[in-house]
Amino acid sequence: VAGLAALVLLWPRLFGGGAAEARQIASLEALVVWTESLRDTIAAHASLEHAIPASAVNAPDLIRAPLVRLVGQIRARVPLDRALLNLAAELNDPSADLVIAALILNVRRRGDRLGEVLTGLASSAREELEMRRKISAGRVQLRRGMQMVVAVTLGIAVFLVVFSRAYIAPYSTVAGQIALAVVVCIFGAAFAWMRKLSAQPPVPPFLTRPGAQPDPFEAQLLTTLVDDPTP
Repeated sequence: VAGLAALVLLWPRLFGGGAAEARQIASLEALVVWTESLRDTIAAHASLEHAIPASAVNAPDLIRAPLVRLVGQIRARVPLDRALLNLAAELNDPSADLVIAALILNVRRRGDRLGEVLTGLASSAREELEMRRKISAGRVQLRRGMQMVVAVTLGIAVFLVVFSRAYIAPYSTVAGQIALAVVVCIFGAAFAWMRKLSAQPPVPPFLTRPGAQPDPFEAQLLTTLVDDPTP
């Protein structure tokens, strides 16, 4: 009974990974759409200070609110690099950090290849999006397999309790309870391992938050892309 109660309580943790993964994919897709819109606006010879508000108007719903707040900070004369760091903290996504790091470096160094950088980042993000969708589709089958195993286990347990009390009578002793606890722990460990296999581990963002600088390695990499190497 205790094992069944624990299974009911932990059900969202065991089988709740699909919704979180879907949100991550939707956020990445929204980021790709906004990055491409920002790139196209900059390609029309708009400055970054004007391109961001223009791209925020038709931004996807998932990131529109943070972008609107970013536009408000720009109009309030907050330094653009600081406002972008605030956006990175609000989005809290490693893919968004790549885009925002490129924008920050462009603000600080005024490189003239930002459109090319955004094109590369958007293409890379689209490839990541397709890969995540394929991985998510495979994990759906694994999650269904987990649910089937749990359902069969619960069905057998209920059947034994209701229709075969003589079979489970030995488990009412102290030794039987210990053996049953071991079996429940083994099942719990197996379910936890299967949950780990079917989940997407979070990737920590690399861009440090307001008051700090981008990661030196990523900053150096993006600098080579943003700055024009020709004298």
